[in-house]
Amino acid sequence: MAAERSSWHGGGAGGARSDGAGGSGPAGDLDALDHGILKVLHRDPRAPFAEVAAAVGAHERTVARRLERMTADGRVAFVAALVPEYLHEGVTAEIAVRCAPGRVHEVALTLAALDETRSVEVATGALDVFVELQAAGHDALLTLVDTVIGRLDGVVDIHSSVVLRLLLTASDWAPYDDEPTDVRRHAVEGTPLPEPPVVDELDRRLVELLRRDARMSTTRLARGLSVGETTARRRLARLTASHVLHLRLHADPAVLGYPVEGRFRLGVPHRELAAAIRLLAREPALRHLVVTSGRTSLLGYSSHRDTRDFQEFTGRVLARLEGVTSTETALLMRTYKRAGFASVRN
Repeated sequence: MAAERSSWHGGGAGGARSDGAGGSGPAGDLDALDHGILKVLHRDPRAPFAEVAAAVGAHERTVARRLERMTADGRVAFVAALVPEYLHEGVTAEIAVRCAPGRVHEVALTLAALDETRSVEVATGALDVFVELQAAGHDALLTLVDTVIGRLDGVVDIHSSVVLRLLLTASDWAPYDDEPTDVRRHAVEGTPLPEPPVVDELDRRLVELLRRDARMSTTRLARGLSVGETTARRRLARLTASHVLHLRLHADPAVLGYPVEGRFRLGVPHRELAAAIRLLAREPALRHLVVTSGRTSLLGYSSHRDTRDFQEFTGRVLARLEGVTSTETALLMRTYKRAGFASVRN
């Protein structure tokens, strides 16, 4: 993967100032110190300010102010959530909603407001709003698609597919690092992920506390759980060592210097599917990959510095796939919701 390593890097993190001067600019306009802070927190979202400060050569108060500024204006956030696909809970579905002309924005806003939706976006091509949602089961999915989404004003048609296998998520997109995550490494090698740990009610309460404040101290976690610090620390370590907990720094790719986001669907025969997954997983630009039901078996998202990079990616990568029966690519025009966070509010 030596030829691909440069693609892992985000905006430069070197040369960070230690005086806190200047500060951050508009969304996406981060300076070297900002990127240095995000690089450390990308690897360890719970890293103490003292550790972050030592890594970037800044004062702890400067680091705290910078992070507070970036979180306050919505450029970055911290995500803590159990991954239902890995725990085999509920049903994850990918929905394409065809809208009447002039109704795309209104429909997308309404869909983004639903608790069940995890991402909502509009891409080039047909007047479609693309939605990822989580339902308790197939009956709940049918009710949501037919009686909720299907009855929205402006919705003309709906196409649904179920996620059969989750391969890569945003947690596996590492713009600051040279090395792939363990989950991506398993996808590249074509080996199954370890069996998920048993998650009990105490674990779920712990994750809920982290959802409210991902950097909450172990002391506060233990107090909130009414357990000893050793128990809280052990539970947290067990979950973070597994792939079932996503505890990460969240930022739109554009904020990190990747403003162009691609979406592709591929029809791949079953006999060629494993090889296609291994090849795609090697690409650092890929930040989401799933196997779905329906006419096309692979759905993926990628992040790029510009459209030329996206064109090179599709031409180079997709051309190497064997047996592909259909290819559909698009560029995201607007993201209304990502990782459960609303991006557009009016």
